[in-house]
This record gives sequence, C-alpha cells and structure tokens, in this order.
Amino acid sequence: MPAGGGAAAVAAGLLGAAAAAAAKLALGPGGEAAGGWLTVLLRIGCVGLVLACNAVMWTVFAKALRLSSSSAAASVTTTASNFISSAILGKLLFGETWTPLWWVGLAVTLCGLMLLHTAAPRPVWLPAEKKDA
Repeated sequence: MPAGGGAAAVAAGLLGAAAAAAAKLALGPGGEAAGGWLTVLLRIGCVGLVLACNAVMWTVFAKALRLSSSSAAASVTTTASNFISSAILGKLLFGETWTPLWWVGLAVTLCGLMLLHTAAPRPVWLPAEKKDA
C-alpha cells in the first residue's frame, strides 16, 4: 500500500475510535450528580463529536481506498488501527483493562497486517486474443 493510503487508513481507524469514545461519553452513565444544563450540553456536544468524527472518518477511509493498491489492505489497516486506538482510548478515558486474550488478538491482527502488506502482488495472466482470419 502506498504511504498515503496507509496513513489515511490509520487515520480512519483513529477517527472511528474517537467516535466510539465520544458515543460512550454521550450515552454512558454518569454526570447525573452535576445535573442541570451543563450535563445536557456536554452530552449534546459529544453526540455532535460522534457525527463529525464519523463523517470525517468515512471521507478519510474513502481516500485510503482510492490510494490503496487493494481494498483489503485499506480495510484491514483501518480495522487494526481502530482496534488499537479503541483500546488505548478505553484505557486512558475509562480505565478499561487489557486481558491476555486481547493481547493474543492484537498479535494475530498485527501478524495478518504484516503478511498483507509484505506480500508481493502477483501479475495477472490474460490470454491472448484470437485474431479472425
């Protein structure tokens, strides 16, 4: 995958993770103790952030598809980026923990990414056209 396609795919995954974190902030429990309009405004702001992140994410993902040599490479790179970014944001914002199974999943995902990006493309063989005599 060309550098521009890979960077766009990673950015799309990060934006998707940011949208998910904003959704959890907007719709998750908490904030009732503060009460009042501030809580409502913050939740509305998070919903707006979800919409904005998703809109930009789809735009960047479309760019990654356009710049990529294959749609599979762009899709897998975006998914891996989203997986890793979601875990990091979950740890930082919500104190989530990473289980050993999560680490196994991360290792398998990264191995698949490495295989996908290091595989040499095969030339396509097209049969010669027959000439009418």
